[in-house]
Amino acid sequence: MRMPTWQVHEAKARFSELLRDAANSGPQLVTKHGRPAAVVVSADEYDDAEAPQPSLLDVVQASPMVGVGLGFGRDRSSARAVDLSEVEP
Repeated sequence: MRMPTWQVHEAKARFSELLRDAANSGPQLVTKHGRPAAVVVSADEYDDAEAPQPSLLDVVQASPMVGVGLGFGRDRSSARAVDLSEVEP
């Protein structure tokens, strides 16, 4: 889905509408001279994005599968022989 786009002069003239749309419809892109200049998001969306995220280790340690013993292991056998004599350069 494409983000709604506002030219900077339009965003300035209709700032309240821009804020309302950011709160109700999601991020709003503001462009200046046809190039992206800023993205306006609601304060709630910004807070969610800035909230600390758990590390992968935290997620794994909190998993209900902890202690199940899935038995991850590495195949220690040697690599198989590959005949490259028939490969074209």
